[in-house]
Amino acid sequence: MIKVRVPATSANIAMGYDCLGMAINLFTAIEIEYSEKFNITGCDEAFQNEDNLVYQGFIQGCKYLKRAVPTISIDIQSEIPESRGLGSSSACIVGGIIGAFEYFKKDVDKDVILQIATAMEGHPDNVAPAIYGGLCMAFEDSNGHYDIIKYPIDDSYYFTAIIPDFKVSTSEARKIVPKEVKTSTVAHQLSHCLAMLNALSNGDIKQLNDSIDDRLHEPYRQKLIKGFDDIKNIVKSNDSIVYISGSGSTLIIISNSTDRRDKIIEALQKRFEKFDIKNVEIMN
Repeated sequence: MIKVRVPATSANIAMGYDCLGMAINLFTAIEIEYSEKFNITGCDEAFQNEDNLVYQGFIQGCKYLKRAVPTISIDIQSEIPESRGLGSSSACIVGGIIGAFEYFKKDVDKDVILQIATAMEGHPDNVAPAIYGGLCMAFEDSNGHYDIIKYPIDDSYYFTAIIPDFKVSTSEARKIVPKEVKTSTVAHQLSHCLAMLNALSNGDIKQLNDSIDDRLHEPYRQKLIKGFDDIKNIVKSNDSIVYISGSGSTLIIISNSTDRRDKIIEALQKRFEKFDIKNVEIMN
């Protein structure tokens, strides 16, 4: 039996639209084995078919390895909520591809997995950290090959996920983002993204707060997240930062004090009783 465990991911991290992401300690656990009959268990019945992303990832892995797709049984146990901006689809895709390599006893080449997974997902911000861990920036070179750069995150930061009790459709979240922006907006994003990466690495919470000022997607996507303004006010009043994870609905809080973090959680739990609020760690 093949066993694969893939972490959740938080993409964009405010300023790094479609290129930045980090791995966090929620997991999708996948088991794959030969079977007389194709079968998927563990996940919602709606995904227990050949369109399942784990199975589709497995197929693409087989194609790369030039192997016939065997008849398999797949069991999926996931802590990653669906359509909440935590990379549930990326975890399945990556897990399926790795599963194919493991099934045929081939070395898992992370670079190859990245290329296959990005082709399936469409962009690398979620799949890269799911493969490499930590905070990753992925970019496409002149030959259409994706490379990654890993950045450190200072130990003084604490991360908390606010997972609402409602989904946000990725396709809907993409439609709402403008297709064209001013050059001044591009310059703003670039300069602030560089400053954000610096602040994440050196623990400068003031610089992090000043740099996280997204103008590409958050002003539009926040309309899809009920309670966004209230959450942001609670977080800011406790000298911390919040951003939309992926396309939402999850929000990630960054604090540099456990006292402030705990006060934020207490306030949010009173205001949003149905939301799942949990401290998370970066998976390197």
